[in-house]
Amino acid sequence: MHEHRVEQRVIRLDRIPRPVPGPGEVLLRVAATTFNPSEAGLRQGLLRSIVPLALPYTMGLDVAGTVADGDRTGRRVVARLDGGAAADYAVAPADLLVPVPDTVALEDAAALPIAGLTAWQAVFEHAKVTAGHRVLINGVGAIGRYAVQLARHAGAHVVAVATPRNLTAAREAGAHRVLAAGAVTGARLEPVDALIHLVPAAPEHAALLRPGGILVSATTPADQLPPGSVHFIVRNDTADLAAMLALVAAGTIRIDIAARRPLTGLAAVHAEAEAGHLPGKTLLLPTA
Repeated sequence: MHEHRVEQRVIRLDRIPRPVPGPGEVLLRVAATTFNPSEAGLRQGLLRSIVPLALPYTMGLDVAGTVADGDRTGRRVVARLDGGAAADYAVAPADLLVPVPDTVALEDAAALPIAGLTAWQAVFEHAKVTAGHRVLINGVGAIGRYAVQLARHAGAHVVAVATPRNLTAAREAGAHRVLAAGAVTGARLEPVDALIHLVPAAPEHAALLRPGGILVSATTPADQLPPGSVHFIVRNDTADLAAMLALVAAGTIRIDIAARRPLTGLAAVHAEAEAGHLPGKTLLLPTA
C-alpha cells in the first residue's frame, strides 16, 4: 500500500503494509482526500503545541471512500480524521463515518468535512445567521464559498469580500454583492448583523457591525480580534456533516473543487500552497 508520510517535515511516498483496523474501527479504500492549509502548518511544526505528532505521520484529514471490510463492505462514506487519509487505504473510527448519498459523487464528498464543517459552524452555530440578516463574509476560499452558500440558504443578504482571483467564485456561490479585497473602505455598505472573517489577518471591517452584531473567525487568533468576537476551532460533528451532505444531495449547496490531482503529487501541492498558487479546494486521488 502507498501512503504519504511526513518525516522531519519532508513529505515522502512510502510503501507499507495495509493497515489493520482495531476495535471500533473500519478499513476504508480511499477514493479521495484533500489538501488543507492546516496540514502545511502540521508539516512545518507550527502547530506542535496544539497537535503533537509522532513522526513519521501519515497525512490526510478529509477522507471519502468505501468500507473495505466487515458487514458494511462497499458502503460509500466520508469522514474527518486525525490523519491517515493520504494513502490507498485508511483506518477510521466507525462512529465518525457519514454515509454519502448516491446522488453525490464519492470523490467530491472529500471536499466537505473540514471546509464544510467550518463554514456550517461559523454560519449557524456561532454567527446564528437567519433570514433577514445581513452578513459580510471576508475571504472566499474553500471555507468561504460554503459560508456564502449557507448564509444565502438561510435567507440572509450576503456581501462577500474576495481576492481578485476569487471574485467570480464569490458570485457563483450566491453572494448578493461582491467586493474586491481592499475596496471595502469607501464602499457604501449598510451595517451587518454578522461578519464572518476567514482570512489569516486581523479584521479590517469590524466597524460595519451594527450594535449587537457578531464577528466570527476560525482563522485569526482571539487576541487579534475585537472584544466580544468569537474565535473557534472546527468541531468534528457527524450530524453537521450529514446535514451538509443532504443539502448537496438536494442541489441546495454545490461542492466547489478547484483541482483534482494525483496523490503522488502531494508534495508539489504543498509547495504550490505555500507559494500562494493553490486556488480553492484541491482533491488528491490515489492512483492505485
